[in-house]
Amino acid sequence: MLWVKAFHIIAMVCWFAGLFYLPRLFVYHAACEDEPGRERFKVMERKLYRGITTPSMITTVALGLWLISYNVTGYLSQGWLHAKLVLVALLIAYHIYCGHLVRVFRDDRNTRSHVFYRWFNELPVLVLLSVVILAVVKPF
Repeated sequence: MLWVKAFHIIAMVCWFAGLFYLPRLFVYHAACEDEPGRERFKVMERKLYRGITTPSMITTVALGLWLISYNVTGYLSQGWLHAKLVLVALLIAYHIYCGHLVRVFRDDRNTRSHVFYRWFNELPVLVLLSVVILAVVKPF
């Protein structure tokens, strides 16, 4: 179980790295005014989303389910885990929306400013803080 937990944490760190960096690329992409720069951001966003962030999300979820499988009734009776799973579901929705934004930028349809993406970039930080506190402190 400890090996599964270790790889779950590693995958989660990789997933969050992608979720922190991808919206930051959106900030710079939205502010970019030259065509070569915009094309470079499109490649970076696509590779980050497809090559790192999505595989890390899938691995995190799979390993998390594996961890729960060790004691399904025990874990599912814990309130903190229910709250964590809700936050993970919201994070998956955020991840999918990031994929939508990758396509929006790819197709040159972005209408939002870099300021919007600066705020958008902060959302996963709040989820990370909450998930770590729930998993470590187990407040309820």
